This record gives sequence, structure tokens and C-alpha cells, in this order.
Amino acid sequence: MSNDNSPNDNSPDDNSPGSDNGVLPLVLVSGLSGAGRSTALRALEDEGYEAVDNLPMSLLETLITAETQPPHGLAMAVDVRSRNFDATAFVAIVERLRKRPGLALKLIFLDSDTDVLQRRYTETRRTHPLAGERSVTASIELERGLMAVVRDAADLVIDTGDLSGADLKRIIVGQLALQESGRLGLFVTSFSYRLGLPRNADLVFDVRFLSNPHYVEALNPLTGRDGPVGAFIEQDPSFQPFFDRLSALLADLLPAYEREGKYYLTIAIGCTGGQHRSVFVAERLAALLSEDHRVHLEHRDLASALARNRDANKNSGAS
Repeated sequence: MSNDNSPNDNSPDDNSPGSDNGVLPLVLVSGLSGAGRSTALRALEDEGYEAVDNLPMSLLETLITAETQPPHGLAMAVDVRSRNFDATAFVAIVERLRKRPGLALKLIFLDSDTDVLQRRYTETRRTHPLAGERSVTASIELERGLMAVVRDAADLVIDTGDLSGADLKRIIVGQLALQESGRLGLFVTSFSYRLGLPRNADLVFDVRFLSNPHYVEALNPLTGRDGPVGAFIEQDPSFQPFFDRLSALLADLLPAYEREGKYYLTIAIGCTGGQHRSVFVAERLAALLSEDHRVHLEHRDLASALARNRDANKNSGAS
């Protein structure tokens, strides 16, 4: 699942986080229990936001007054654990706050698959806030239904199912950093289609049509970061036309995303194993984009691909 930006995510540039225009960045963090609320709130606090957790919903609007506003941003967590929580009433409050002058509000919704949340509760041995006599699975599904209206109102939906705490912090900071450089922040990642699409990718490009170094014995143990692999892929007649078209496409798209008020974009490049072609293209793309943007590069499945190769070689040698 990708980052879902609802029609609410169209705030003008003068409401950008950290701008010196008297506008207070206000982030409301909500979502399903166990999806990473505490991690997100800590990330915002580390970024310079004043963080408020477990605030009774009845105090939400009264807290945000001229007399009590912090000098920088304000981040507040509100979900079913909040006292007197009502999803429909919460969305109504959000809509009223959106219209209040001097606020740049973003509603973040953290989501995840039921089996992921169930595993997290099992591992931590914590009780779901809606449990009562219900099972964990039934509690999660009940909460999902109750929170659907909040999810629909969110500016940004983040699926945390395959994210580490560091990954979630990166996305949160990328989207909501108080100190903006004025340039669109980009996250470029390679991945293996065998292990599934990155859930929070905004743009996904498939490079499985390129010649595969996996089938060249001397290149198989190497990665897309190695020169011989890059040279092999560049010899494919399809590579340069593809890369030129991709570069031209992004040159048109990225300014349009900036005009629409987007601060952070995830670009995913995939191949079969996540070791050669996607890694090489991601490296080349990140180098190109870093000339004009803040770019973070990651190879999601490279370590697991190398581990599979090592295991395969051991088994081959033993047979």
C-alpha cells in the first residue's frame, strides 16, 4: 500500500512546516493500536515538535490557542485510547481546525494488516484497548471499522507493516520536518518483487526487462553497486533509452509534486531478486536526483538476496 494523500493534502507552500509566517505546524497522529503511534510521536518530538500523548479529546481544541501554542510545531496523538474518543466527533474537530487561521494541520493515520498487528500484540503480550472478552483479531477488526472515517479524512496514510522503527521515523521526518530546505525530499529504494512491493512507495518502476547478471557466473555473487555489474547492465540496448525516459518523466513530475505541497516522495525500483538490476538503477537514479533534491537511498532486500546466494552456494558445494 502506498502513501495515500487525500484531497486534504493540498496546503499551499506558505503553510509548509517550519515556515516563518506565523503559521503553526500541527500534526495529529492517529491510526490503529499497535501500528506505531509512539514511534511516530517520538520521531516528531526529536524533530522539534512539542509532543502531547493521550490527550482527552474534549481538550483538543481548547489546547490549541494563541496563549498555549509552542514556538515551533505541535504534535498530538489521538486514537481509541484517548479518553472519550469518538471517531466521527474527532473528524469534525479536525475539519474545524483545518479552517482555523494560523494552523497548518496534517492528520497522519498509521495502518497495518491484521496479521501484522496480531503478531505485534502476541510478541509484546500487551492487551488490545478494545479487547474486553474479544480475541485480539476481533478487537483489531472492530477498531478498523471504528477508525475508517478517520482514515478517510487523513492527509497521509502510512502502512507500517514492513517498516522498522527507523523506516517509520524516516518517513515521518521526511514528510513533516520543521526545517525544510525548500526542496522536495526523495527516498529511492531498490526491492525484490519476490518479497513484495514496498507498501509506502509513491512511484514504482519495474526493471526486470533488463539483462539479468544473475545468470552470469562471475557476476552472480556481486551486486548492482559493483562496477562489472553496472557495465553489464549498461550494455543492454534497452537501458539507456529507459533511463533517459525515466529521468525526463521525473523532471516533469517532481516540480508538479512540489507545487501540490508534497514534501517527500518515495521512488521504488524493483527487479526479481533485489540484488543487481534494481540496485544499479536505484544508485544511478539517486545520484542524478541528488543534484536538485534531498535524496535518501536504501536497498531494501539486498542483504536478504546476498544471504540467499550464500546459502545456495553452500548447498551446491555440499551436494
